[in-house]
Amino acid sequence: MILIEPVKTEKAISKIEYENALTFNVNLKATKKEIKEEVEKLFEVKVDSVRTYVTPKGKKNALVRLGKDYKADDVATKLKMIA
Repeated sequence: MILIEPVKTEKAISKIEYENALTFNVNLKATKKEIKEEVEKLFEVKVDSVRTYVTPKGKKNALVRLGKDYKADDVATKLKMIA
């Protein structure tokens, strides 16, 4: 499994609203390509870009920006991140 869980911090929620992007905790060994493919397959969206970073606690996060034709709000609602 590549995607572990969505990040639900205040900063991550603001990225949904302002940047059309979702943030996920991902497997440490996952590549950007694997993350992109999994998000596109699971949520039936088009991904524009994926940025990854490792947190000081040793977890890997991915910032996934969706294509213009798709809304991160809709995916976040499916994940019950926002009402």
